[in-house]
Amino acid sequence: MSKLTDVPKRILIGRALRSDRLGETLLPKRIALPVFASDPLSSVAYAPGEVLLVLSIAGVSAYHFSPWIALAVVVLMFTVVASYRQNVHAYPSGGGDYEVANTNLGPKAGLTVASALLVDYVLTVAVSIASGVENLGSAVPFVVEHKVLCAIGMILLLTLMNLRGMKESGRLFAIPTYVFVAGVFIMIAWGAWRGIVLDETMKAPTADFEIKAEHQGLAGFALVFLLLRAFSSGCAALTGVEAISNGVPAFRKPKSKNAATTLALMGALAVTMFCGIIALAMATDVRMAEKPATDLLHNGVAVGPDYVQNPVISQVAEAVFGDGSFLFILLAAATALVLFLAANTAYNGFPLLGSILAQDRYLPRQLHTRGDRLAFSNGIVLLAGAAVLLIWIYGADSTKLIQLYIVGVFVSFTLSQTGMVRHWNRHLKAEKDQAVRRRMFRSRAINAFGAFFTGLVLVVVLATKFTHGAWVALLGMLIFYGTMTAIRKHYDRVADEIAADEGPSDDSVRPSRVHSIVLVSKVHKPTLRALAFAKLTRSDTLEALSISVDPAETKALKAEWERRGINVPLKILDSPYREITRPVVEYVKGLRSENPRDAVSVYIPEYVVGRWYEHLLHNQSALRLKGRLLFTPGVMVTSVPYQLESSELAKRRAKKRQDWNAPGAVRRGPVDTPRSKDRAGK
Repeated sequence: MSKLTDVPKRILIGRALRSDRLGETLLPKRIALPVFASDPLSSVAYAPGEVLLVLSIAGVSAYHFSPWIALAVVVLMFTVVASYRQNVHAYPSGGGDYEVANTNLGPKAGLTVASALLVDYVLTVAVSIASGVENLGSAVPFVVEHKVLCAIGMILLLTLMNLRGMKESGRLFAIPTYVFVAGVFIMIAWGAWRGIVLDETMKAPTADFEIKAEHQGLAGFALVFLLLRAFSSGCAALTGVEAISNGVPAFRKPKSKNAATTLALMGALAVTMFCGIIALAMATDVRMAEKPATDLLHNGVAVGPDYVQNPVISQVAEAVFGDGSFLFILLAAATALVLFLAANTAYNGFPLLGSILAQDRYLPRQLHTRGDRLAFSNGIVLLAGAAVLLIWIYGADSTKLIQLYIVGVFVSFTLSQTGMVRHWNRHLKAEKDQAVRRRMFRSRAINAFGAFFTGLVLVVVLATKFTHGAWVALLGMLIFYGTMTAIRKHYDRVADEIAADEGPSDDSVRPSRVHSIVLVSKVHKPTLRALAFAKLTRSDTLEALSISVDPAETKALKAEWERRGINVPLKILDSPYREITRPVVEYVKGLRSENPRDAVSVYIPEYVVGRWYEHLLHNQSALRLKGRLLFTPGVMVTSVPYQLESSELAKRRAKKRQDWNAPGAVRRGPVDTPRSKDRAGK
């Protein structure tokens, strides 16, 4: 069985790495930028379009508000980046928003932040993959026709790449991310040169279209609400900013400094790209509509359901570079690829946060364990499963999925920055050095403004997106919160139950006697070995126990027992309904009730086999019996193995792979063998 699973595993994810090689997986800044910032950098491919889509409800005349909305998003981005630079210096352990809120605002606030981040990470994967599929589908019709299948396939591919390790996947993801960033900057520079210096007219493919406004002449509160909704959609450009503060441990030393530098660089790049695309969209007269089939008009006629509305960045690139040009094709391919890879931000953030939550007993402990490639494999697989479920439910539609987006991230932004304000208040009470106090006052002011601004945006997002799908994100947060609370209560209850008493207790008192039972079906080598082992333990009472389901077989067993002169009493239990497990369990319980201070030890002969299908043919009754006896207090179950010839096959296979790190060896850490010690001594 191990061969069937181990060989494909090694082919797909590579050989296991020793625990002492963890330092080799740490990231330099040039790799950390595409690994942790691919989400906010790639969001400029769809965030400008989301702004124009919302504004189109009031018609093309509302487009002149887009620069002001872009300015508000820029101010918010700079505020969040400045605030998180304080976070990475104050809390470099990788807990990020969760640790800040948990330490300064209490466990409930910390758990709220953790729930919000987990939901946001899942949505990051779903939205990025769905958007990437749609961008790729504009060039490859097959992708559009099978959106869900292609999206799920891409998630599985990303999962496999991340299971190979963060550094290895980071190197692979760096190239398309940098190509995308370079392509966008070239597009902005070339568009500015053509428009400003050469005074050329650039027209998007939709420039001659008209927009049929759903609501004509919006004014007053209705217009304000529309602008706020457009702003909240544009805030999708901020998703993923918190991933760097959660991923500080993955950076090379000095970790906090490198993380803060990467954060600042990411903010500058994202802001420049976002503003540049918005400006070029206005200059090239891009037209977008929430319902393009009916609301986009060409020569006064609706374009119809066959029309495919390309993203803003594709239309701008076509206007600047020309349709079919090399740079246009390069940027289109890089955009589609980087949108797929944007999900990698979540693949690094979710497992790390899950590991921290597991360490705090809010999630199953398996999520705290590193896999063979020193990545948090269980968290990666859990994230992939949740994202696949969302993709399937929403049909890989990015427009529907994005309505669920950014609620969680602004919940974490607000609580994190509020926690940082309390952090500085606590430290200011103890700090006497005036220079240090001035730095703390400055940091507190930044975090206080960040808390106010992000809190305001959170209210806006909830008010404008709640009925459009944001309630689903809130429901997901509640589910995560309730689940993690229940898991913590379970772990706490178990810890209290198994805690050792200070004085003598029933668990530490030696049993009065030990009553040993050897289960017997036939007199063969496994039975004789189990009897010999049971005799070696020198129990107070030793007996053999057999269940009679066939009178002829029972008679033959008794005769063979007497013929061999085995000096252990043989007890036969009748089973008229041909059950084996229940009579044994009832007999053992009867012994315990007669003598509560006695311990009962049950010995079960078992076969050790070497082929996977042989496991299905042997030991099934033993497994069922052990499962039942484990629930009986005061009963110990001992398996006495007997190696069949086929087990030698497993030994030979293991010998061939002895130079490999066995699955699980990484979790146990390096082990010094006698041979390695001898070599070290020499």
